[in-house]
Amino acid sequence: MGGWSAEREVSLVSGAAVCKALTELGHTPMPIDVQRDLKGLVQALTMNAIGKPDIIFNALHGRGGEDGCIQGVLEYLGLPYTHSGVLASAAAMDKPLTKKIVAEAGVRCAPGKVVTRAQIIAEGYPLPLPFVIKPTNEGSSVGVRIVTTGDNLGAIEEDSWVYGEEVLIETYIPGRELTVGLMGDKGAGKAMAVTELRPRTAFYDYQAKYTDGITEHLIPAPVPAEVADFVMRQSELAYKALGCQGIARTDFRYNDRKPGTEGVYFLELNTQPGFTPLSLTPEQAKYLGMDFAALVAWILEHPTCPA
Repeated sequence: MGGWSAEREVSLVSGAAVCKALTELGHTPMPIDVQRDLKGLVQALTMNAIGKPDIIFNALHGRGGEDGCIQGVLEYLGLPYTHSGVLASAAAMDKPLTKKIVAEAGVRCAPGKVVTRAQIIAEGYPLPLPFVIKPTNEGSSVGVRIVTTGDNLGAIEEDSWVYGEEVLIETYIPGRELTVGLMGDKGAGKAMAVTELRPRTAFYDYQAKYTDGITEHLIPAPVPAEVADFVMRQSELAYKALGCQGIARTDFRYNDRKPGTEGVYFLELNTQPGFTPLSLTPEQAKYLGMDFAALVAWILEHPTCPA
């Protein structure tokens, strides 16, 4: 839990909730606030008072925790861990790579291009307004900006942009925000449900995700049955294409002004869904009759095990 990414505080909340559930399940959890100290981490995992862990529950979010880095350390130590493995984690954290992989599997993605800040400053933006600016490897909508007019075109040039030189520019898809939780094993994920998110902010940003009362969660999403089915099947395709493990969550935009499923576009896949009181995957599990502790127990029973 914890870590050093932009999602550190969210991870600490997730970790605390998971520790509580593990205790209720009769386990002896040992919370580790991961720092940029590899030697200290290895000592905590192998030379502690409890002994070598049976399994690591990965409640880290963001860079360092869901991009293959911590997974590589655990693989090296031979420790089973929850959620996706090194390759799937690294691929899913890289938004442009994710889109390339899932598009080849038949998932409809929002159109976009990867450019550098230098290119934008010299040549302008590669897509017409409106569009969305995204860091290529952050989660929880960190750094995401919707550009609708020329008034906020300076977003990338600003000194406040700290998310790297490469930038993903996507066509803005008007309409509704849908999300799907998945539970799976060995690359075969089953969609749980479809939730529609109705934020009171401009879009479902970091504040809307983690501030109580800002976003309304509608489960099941009030969309046509063919749309709900399409979103769930697209989610399963993405999960399989990336080789995910355990739980994951996919995000979509749905332009309901287009007929049928034509307005549905995949945005991204999250291999480390949150476990906060406002998190969506536990909420979908509860909708299906599985309480928080039971979900944690299921995740422990479906780990990634080093070869």
